Amino acid sequence: MHRFCTLVFVLGLILMVFGLTYAFPIVASLYFNDGMVNYFVDGMSINIGVGGILAGTTMRFRGELKNRDGYLLVAFFWVLMASAATLPLLWGIPGLSFTDAFFETISGFTTTGATILVGLDQLAPSLNLWRHELNWIGGLGIIVLAVAVLPLLGVGGMQLYKAEIAGPVKDSKITPRITETARLLWLVYAGITLACILCLKLAGMGWFDAICHAFATLGLGGFSTHDASVGYFDSAAIELVLTVFMLISAMNFATHYTVLHQRSLKPHLADPETMPMLALISSSILLCAGYLWHFDIYPDFFVGLRHVTFNLVSIATDCGFVSVDYDQWPPFVPWWMLYLSCITVCTGSTGGGIKMFRTLLLWKQAGREMFSILHPRAINPIRIGNTPIANKVIFAVLAFIFLYFISVVVLTFSLIFAGLEPISALSAIIACINNAGPGLHQVGPATNYASLSDFQTWICSIAMLLGRLEVFTLIVLFTPAFWRS
Repeated sequence: MHRFCTLVFVLGLILMVFGLTYAFPIVASLYFNDGMVNYFVDGMSINIGVGGILAGTTMRFRGELKNRDGYLLVAFFWVLMASAATLPLLWGIPGLSFTDAFFETISGFTTTGATILVGLDQLAPSLNLWRHELNWIGGLGIIVLAVAVLPLLGVGGMQLYKAEIAGPVKDSKITPRITETARLLWLVYAGITLACILCLKLAGMGWFDAICHAFATLGLGGFSTHDASVGYFDSAAIELVLTVFMLISAMNFATHYTVLHQRSLKPHLADPETMPMLALISSSILLCAGYLWHFDIYPDFFVGLRHVTFNLVSIATDCGFVSVDYDQWPPFVPWWMLYLSCITVCTGSTGGGIKMFRTLLLWKQAGREMFSILHPRAINPIRIGNTPIANKVIFAVLAFIFLYFISVVVLTFSLIFAGLEPISALSAIIACINNAGPGLHQVGPATNYASLSDFQTWICSIAMLLGRLEVFTLIVLFTPAFWRS
């Protein structure tokens, strides 16, 4: 009972903090006079009120969280916050069901960018801003923000941090104190966001579009204020700015801090993930642009290079912006882009998927196994950069990859069972579990997820949550060992 009350207390505090995020769309609604201000005020009141009641009635049970409590809290948190965030959408968009509203908000929080909404160009500005703010909050993880705040309220944050940042490098910190680490990460995140806003404005966007698209870019969320996404602007300058900042967001934000602190790019050059990521993306751009040129998809190589560069970077970094309907390209290119969404982004970025660290580790483990066949008695440790990797980390990564692909298979067959054609089903799950956004065919770049049934929509929502929490954090809750004392 004490353990449950501690969780409720922390959830109450987080709900109160989340209520404050309604302030931004309230200001936007008043500025644009779009008639939505009462909905956001009511949403803020409900979140702060309910959170205050939960925290107040369980305050005497507050204390340091245990490891397993962190995993339970993270799962509850994502579902609770996504549910709470649906209120303005349900009140402000006539006829919107809770299923569709939850899909939209969980897509925002998990930075997937998949949408079921049609008519984004006419959507109330404050609602559009709300969607993009969810992208921005989810990008670095509102749990990390809570880590910086909760210790001030008498609640330790290390267990939350470990549950949220699942992976082999989750114990690395910029500073010895996790609270200071979280604050520095948010300062870097906010600073780069501001730079992105200014660059988009200089490239030709209006202030509102620049703010919204910068939020979606830094969170690698891919939401847009227009149904045609970035294709609405048809601007090479805007696409260039977004491409640069998507790549920045796909890198480790802790390394960004070190770069800014040392005023040198050497930390990125020394980072074992950054250069392989850039090399993979660069070579893929040239390969795919040459492939489209070979098939005369565009009359000029450089036109194809422009469209391939933007859309490939967008999908490979799990952002999800689109500028053209790449579903009409030869199948090799869009499928290669979806494959890249699985493996490309760096650990500590706002992207999803397997991550470049695990990709490199598996590649080196495969090489070690082949070496062991020829030299069975040789000792051949694996290193990523200059860091030796313990066997327990390798085993954990292998287990993660197994669960990742099993999840893709089970969820894909669930969509096919529910009546979705196979290519749409597979691409939808790959896009959702990697938090990349658009898939192919029925859920491709020229459409969205609005055509899915309620059951199919919930399957995709589960895939987004699995991807954002990196599979283990959610699946561990369904093991008998987790619930044993």
